[in-house]
Amino acid sequence: MCVASVWTVAKQELLTTLRDRRTLTSTILVPLIMIPLFTVGLPLLFGTLFGGQAQTRQTVGVVGTLPPALRSQLTQDSKEEKGVRLIAVTDPTAAVRNGDVDAALNVQSALPSQAGTSGQLQLFYKVGNLKAESGAAGKVRSAVSNYNKGLVGKKLAELNLSPALLTPIALSTVDASNAAEAGSGQLAFIIPLFLLQFILAGATATATDSTAGERERGTLEALLATPAPRSTLLMGKLVATTLTALIAAGFSVLGLSLSAPIALLVTPAGQSTAQSATQQAFGGSLALGLGGLGAVLITAASAALLISALLLTLSLFARSVKEAQTYIAPLTLLIILPATLLQFADFLKTSNAIYAAPLIGSMLVILDTVKGALSGPHLLLSLGGNVLLAALLTLIASRLFGREGVAFKK
Repeated sequence: MCVASVWTVAKQELLTTLRDRRTLTSTILVPLIMIPLFTVGLPLLFGTLFGGQAQTRQTVGVVGTLPPALRSQLTQDSKEEKGVRLIAVTDPTAAVRNGDVDAALNVQSALPSQAGTSGQLQLFYKVGNLKAESGAAGKVRSAVSNYNKGLVGKKLAELNLSPALLTPIALSTVDASNAAEAGSGQLAFIIPLFLLQFILAGATATATDSTAGERERGTLEALLATPAPRSTLLMGKLVATTLTALIAAGFSVLGLSLSAPIALLVTPAGQSTAQSATQQAFGGSLALGLGGLGAVLITAASAALLISALLLTLSLFARSVKEAQTYIAPLTLLIILPATLLQFADFLKTSNAIYAAPLIGSMLVILDTVKGALSGPHLLLSLGGNVLLAALLTLIASRLFGREGVAFKK
């Protein structure tokens, strides 16, 4: 097989693909914009929405009488958060459902002003509503808890007893995560998803146009009539498709590398502690070193080779570009479903076999890299799984391309 002939075919296919502005947009601009937007923008948005609730004064309806100390606990402002505004309501359920208040309190029995007696207090809010959970409901729970602790503390002081009697064991929490894992947050699973999706989008146009597209236009027959061996023509198309996918992979990794500096630029200087903590929890401080970026790039390259071989093989069965796109559409689900399940990766007991699984192993390696837990053997297993399946698919594509009727519409 002549390398120069393969490159000649590949170059022609690449030029055809690159003339399409839509392909350039999906291959270059979209990864550069979307990956920083999701890795930086979403955590920043969540930090603003959830953490910002602490700095917002919500309205809480009240049925009955609250002790003055508890009212003060609910309405007073602190450095970290603002208190709530209390208003009288008659029907707490209706007030919450109609949006008149963010939450409501119903005093079922007289509330104590000192420890030793008890009372019943109901909290009404829309359970499952994230705004209510992080805002009014959370503030009410915190205020009632502090009020109870205050009453108990006063009673213990009257009895000359130490508050330590109530908590014989003091439990403190220490974050054992490494810096990368702590910075990756809960949205780390979307990074493998976007990387592979952009690779798939980048390779699709070249794969479908160079096979089903040429068959539909009738140019494939003329191409096969040239002296060049069919294996050379197929390899040229595979090289072109893989290069297009690699371009998408490269710009995806570039977009990922830009996330950290962009995060520094767009993070507000006066961000509250609650906003900062929420942004950190969702991955707003993601940063990868050169080694991590290199591992992601190599993994993405092997995935690009596999996806290109798969797309080329499927497209050889199609009589038109539209039909080829129909065959390719389910591949999106094959990427989205496993990538979505990665958010539960902490519950899975991963084995070498999973890392050797084509594409799935690549997703796990990318996730491990983002979390700073990359293992060399796992990287090699994922690369090997992708390359082996790509070689098998290339062999199948070669058999299909060697058929006599490959150039004709069926």
